[in-house]
Amino acid sequence: MSRSAHPAGPRHADVLTEGHYSAPPSDLNALDPKVWAHTVTRTDDGVVSVGGVEVTTLAEEFGTPAYFLDESDFRARARAWRTAFGHDADVFYAGKAFLSRAVVRWLYEEGLNLDVCSGGELVTALSAGMPADRIAFHGNNKSAEEITAAVRAGVGRIVLDSFQEIVRVAHIAHSLGTRQRVQLRVTVGVEAHTHEFIATAHEDQKFGIALADGQAAEAVRRALSLDGLELVGIHSHIGSQIFDMAGFEVAARRVVALLAAVRDEHGVELPEIDLGGGLGIAYTSDDDPREPHEIAKALSEIVSRECEAAKLRTPRISVEPGRAIVGPTAFTLYEVGTIKPLEGLRTYVSVDGGMSDNIRTALYDAEYSVALVSRTSDAEPMLVRVVGKHCESGDIVVKDAFLPSDLAPGDLLAVPATGAYCRSMASNYNHALRPPVVAVNDGEARVIVRRETEDDLLRLDVG
Repeated sequence: MSRSAHPAGPRHADVLTEGHYSAPPSDLNALDPKVWAHTVTRTDDGVVSVGGVEVTTLAEEFGTPAYFLDESDFRARARAWRTAFGHDADVFYAGKAFLSRAVVRWLYEEGLNLDVCSGGELVTALSAGMPADRIAFHGNNKSAEEITAAVRAGVGRIVLDSFQEIVRVAHIAHSLGTRQRVQLRVTVGVEAHTHEFIATAHEDQKFGIALADGQAAEAVRRALSLDGLELVGIHSHIGSQIFDMAGFEVAARRVVALLAAVRDEHGVELPEIDLGGGLGIAYTSDDDPREPHEIAKALSEIVSRECEAAKLRTPRISVEPGRAIVGPTAFTLYEVGTIKPLEGLRTYVSVDGGMSDNIRTALYDAEYSVALVSRTSDAEPMLVRVVGKHCESGDIVVKDAFLPSDLAPGDLLAVPATGAYCRSMASNYNHALRPPVVAVNDGEARVIVRRETEDDLLRLDVG
């Protein structure tokens, strides 16, 4: 498929002299396996395929923008986490990353548990057949209705996030004639090397009960004293998109010290410790994530070492990967619309989606990769900014990337590693219709979350 050259912004040499951007890749047609799902490949005719289906076929059948999820990759990553931690630990998939009934069924079949943080996520999990005792319920402000639903369903644990919630859950469980298994979420004063807005273990934030000043110890006292609660462990989560294990080591040391203090004061050895999630994935070729078996080995050794030093029995470890499972398994497919070169700066490439299907670039200053996937090109690379169609200057999908200078309207672009948080955080800004999620596997594609319609928008507008 040929395309005529389009007037473009700065080429390779211009970009290098600016000193702000790395050199373009040697081959713009190459697909770095670090950032793409396992079955993504470029076919002999130059079109990218996933699960054995070409993106041109997918675009024709399902439209754009759309999220395409590699089911076999998702299952393989889920199995890798389950295998890495073995039967002496628990893996809770963090549903906030992306949740649907199909995903719940995959998790159940692959032997994973599920972490939810709202009544909507809970009802989705239960409706898809996830056993309640394999569900953990998180959240910093669970409503009485959500807590009641969770206790009635028999969820395996509720993670308590405040002093008020300790009393609230205990009262509801007691009124329902049961004892609810709970963990206490503590903030351990560790700020992971991550974006400020997603670092969640330092004291100045809304999550958890601070370890400092004895607050966590007091929370343990209260939880142990209430008939409606069965305190089974301590929960810690230090941030998101983390590559360095040093933060987990410090957090584990402080959590184990709390476990030892609980034993010394109450004569109780709590049997569980949850170290949360937050393990990073590759959004660009510069990212270098760890494999599940490396993470499992490191965390197990950290906890075992600290427990041995404190003369504690090693508790059962649990972790909560979400992004690390679903993030790399999906990409978002867009069609190119307007191409607008700015001489000496860059070329703006507008696509038919934007911040309504991926808010992370605007919200977190996140970086993504992008590739021309409907054909190959030998044209000279040009520096581009991929932007959406919304009425915001911050409506950016990919801040800076290199694409072929013969890019033209109608070409298909794909942004990889969008399986986590993109559909979960999607909006109807400008009354955009949220895209579908399409699972692709072994030559077949099926919708697991359908595209919204204008009727959906109007159905909620009852004025």
